Amino acid sequence: MSKRYPPELRERAVRMVAEIRHEHSSEWAAIESVAGKLGIRTAQTLHNWIRRGQVYSGQRAGVSTDAAAELRKLRAENRELKRANDILKSASTFFAAELDRQRK
Repeated sequence: MSKRYPPELRERAVRMVAEIRHEHSSEWAAIESVAGKLGIRTAQTLHNWIRRGQVYSGQRAGVSTDAAAELRKLRAENRELKRANDILKSASTFFAAELDRQRK
């Protein structure tokens, strides 16, 4: 079952990792510590929030969630348009052949 975390908790957790990072041997250790303290089920979840925040702020290369959703939508639309185009080409070929047969 998926557990949704409120935005305030997400922001607080990301901020806490940045604040205590120097107290730990690695960023992952800081993430695990904060996740445990705040009751976040997996440290990977918090890790994902941090990475997403870095993408949004321009500190890390990547695509924002909104841009990725728009890209998926455009790709689906593109597939549909290509499919429609193929159908129209097939229909055009069929009807052209029918006209040729009728003229002969």
